[in-house]
Amino acid sequence: MGQAARLLTPLADAIGRYVLRAEKVHGDDTPIRVLGGKGGKARTGRLWVYVRDDRPSGDKAAPAVWFQYSGNRQGEHPAKHLKHFRGVLQADAFAGYNQLYEDGRIVEAACWSHARRKMWDIHERQHKLPGTLAHQALQRIGKVFKVEAELSGRSALRRRRVRRLRTRPVLDELKVWLNATLAQISAKSPMALAIGYSLSNWTALTRFVGDGRIEAHNNAAERALRGVAIGRKNYLHLGSDVGGQSAAVIYTLLGTAKLSGINPQLYLRHVLERIADHPSNRIDELLPWVVAPQLRPAWQEELAKAA
Repeated sequence: MGQAARLLTPLADAIGRYVLRAEKVHGDDTPIRVLGGKGGKARTGRLWVYVRDDRPSGDKAAPAVWFQYSGNRQGEHPAKHLKHFRGVLQADAFAGYNQLYEDGRIVEAACWSHARRKMWDIHERQHKLPGTLAHQALQRIGKVFKVEAELSGRSALRRRRVRRLRTRPVLDELKVWLNATLAQISAKSPMALAIGYSLSNWTALTRFVGDGRIEAHNNAAERALRGVAIGRKNYLHLGSDVGGQSAAVIYTLLGTAKLSGINPQLYLRHVLERIADHPSNRIDELLPWVVAPQLRPAWQEELAKAA
């Protein structure tokens, strides 16, 4: 795997450059166990993910995902990853991102799925009883997601127009309700903390209303991390920080191949057979969405044989 990752690093780097040329990227991170801690114990590293996928706003550019590894979760890492990026970063309210927004080069857009999840956790603990404050909050937030489902794939201009007409009144009413509810409950209650999260991030949470390129949620990044979550249950840990770098390369190619609609294993076989002798100044010829047209028929043939 290490040798394969070294061969494939130029290709993963090319995908990273492509991702960061977008006007908006989705960002997230996830913990991963790494050997090499004090006394030979495992420690916690991070895999960071950045996704370019504007298909929901009608953009035809190929979607792609770029992974990076770090030995900890300090804010210096996303600052390094995004030092050449200018645009919108859609992410959760992780304090490590805050320095990215200070000079205005990167604009913050938050995630309603994240805000909703805090309410859902309370709703579950209350046995999903109807009529509770958490249930009321979920119903109100659900109206936002209903509009978004109808707008998927529409142009950015269309999305902005509809959101201003239908979503903005819902959010205005929701904010009034959140403030009124907050004044009636204990400041230390789980519901107060969940409401506080939404209100303290309100500007970033509602930025999507005025910009059709932005999503109401960060689901693209969360989907990209599902493969890592499955992998952790199987390989349990990374062998070292070097292994973390290799994992980031491999996950970049696997994730982007999936987004390109091709079999990841078939894609890896295709590029590993060619990349050692491939000119470095023509590395873009091996990008997943470039080779997808010639690989899709082979994958469909394999699926037909398996059936």
